[in-house]
Amino acid sequence: MMKQIEVVAAVIRKGDKIFATQRGYGDFKDWWEFPGGKMEAGETPEEALKREIREELSTEISVDEFICTVEYDYPKFHLTMHCYLCSLLTDALHLNEHEAAKWLAYENLGCLDWLPADLEVIRQMQQKNE
Repeated sequence: MMKQIEVVAAVIRKGDKIFATQRGYGDFKDWWEFPGGKMEAGETPEEALKREIREELSTEISVDEFICTVEYDYPKFHLTMHCYLCSLLTDALHLNEHEAAKWLAYENLGCLDWLPADLEVIRQMQQKNE
């Protein structure tokens, strides 16, 4: 039985830009992703997202809108990722876990090496926006 991992991801939007973070560790080091992480027992996705963003970026967000849930089979586990459109409640951001980050215009999202599940999120967002 393949390991199941359930996570939440924040697509943080400011004006017409989207926030992307680059992983600083692990099997997928240097790949780009939306910030977020694993849900803990008893948490709602929104609570998990606010906590993870506080831990990873030292900032507060509002969770505005559900985008999609992506199911993706990585070699070692199956990922279920719930993605939400979010906005910053404060302007301060600190990269506590990532090695780099970028604010990207919507049409430039495709220029980074995204993790496959995150790429799927971008595809679904682009379909909604067409």
